[in-house]
Amino acid sequence: MPDFTASYASPTNESFSLSHTLPSCPPSVAAAEKSAYLAALRQAITEMQDAINVQLTARMDEDNKTKSAAGGSGGVVVDDVAEEENYGEEVQEED
Repeated sequence: MPDFTASYASPTNESFSLSHTLPSCPPSVAAAEKSAYLAALRQAITEMQDAINVQLTARMDEDNKTKSAAGGSGGVVVDDVAEEENYGEEVQEED
C-alpha cells in the first residue's frame, strides 16, 4: 500500500514528518472501486491537512512566544488571525 507523506523542516523550529497509508489504486475500471479509492484519498488528505495545521499552529505560537521574550514587536500590534492565515507565505504589503 502506498504512503502519503508530508515533511516540514525549518532552521528555527523542530522538524516533523507525517505519513498516512493509502489503499492501493484499484486495477479495475469499476466505478464503485474508483469511488471508494477516491473517498479514502480525500479522507487521508483532509486528515493530513488537519494534522499539518496543528503542527504549524504550534510552531507559530512558539515563534510568537520567542519574539515576545526577545523584546516584543516594538509596540506594533499583530493581527493573529491574519498571521495564522498567512503563516509560511510571502505576503505583499499594500501601499
